[in-house]
Amino acid sequence: GYEENTWMTYRQAQDLGGQVRKGEKGSLVVKYGTFTPKEREDDDERAIPYLKGYAVFNVEQIENLPDRFYRPVEELPATPVPHLETVEAFVRNTGAAITYGGTTECYRSAPDDILMPDRARFVDAVHLYSTLLHEVSHWSGAKHRLDRDLSGRFGSESYAIEELVAELSASFLCADLGVAHDPRDNTATYLESWLKVLKNDKRAIITAAAKAQAAADYLHESQLAAKDTRAA
Repeated sequence: GYEENTWMTYRQAQDLGGQVRKGEKGSLVVKYGTFTPKEREDDDERAIPYLKGYAVFNVEQIENLPDRFYRPVEELPATPVPHLETVEAFVRNTGAAITYGGTTECYRSAPDDILMPDRARFVDAVHLYSTLLHEVSHWSGAKHRLDRDLSGRFGSESYAIEELVAELSASFLCADLGVAHDPRDNTATYLESWLKVLKNDKRAIITAAAKAQAAADYLHESQLAAKDTRAA
């Protein structure tokens, strides 16, 4: 999911003056090598193989690295994506912490926030808001909210189900808010894993739809809570 293909350990990032952003998760890489104990230096079969794991981070997860680790900043379209105040207000009333910048959209469970690419990277308002509502739907599943299973790794069944829930919820919310749904980025990526889940469990779509409706209802209810708070 990253545009850059450079990775480094937490310590390597620090040595370069960088800092891994709070809440970012490392990826496991495994180094294969051999070593020779001193007591075996004269043996013919002295080399002993080993495997060692490291947690590494993509440079897009790290701030303040030297410029050579990042691509030159591309020129973004001069025409900004228009604000749809109905949707902006809806998302604002949920209380979700949202940061725009970079190239990746995701909900991060540890800091409990949402990252969104720069607004100018989106084709239009439909593309932006359908993506934003997808991520807000993930946000609704946190343990202290609707407590869905958000622990699945990419490619796992639980990951595919959560993505299906978020996409269905986003489509419900888009319909409620009068925004056309643009599923191309999310749906195309996960279609294969969704089909696998649906093939293994014929009722999976019913379960996912029920959870998606619960997510949409929860987010609508947050609007009432926000209004009550302002009134008080």
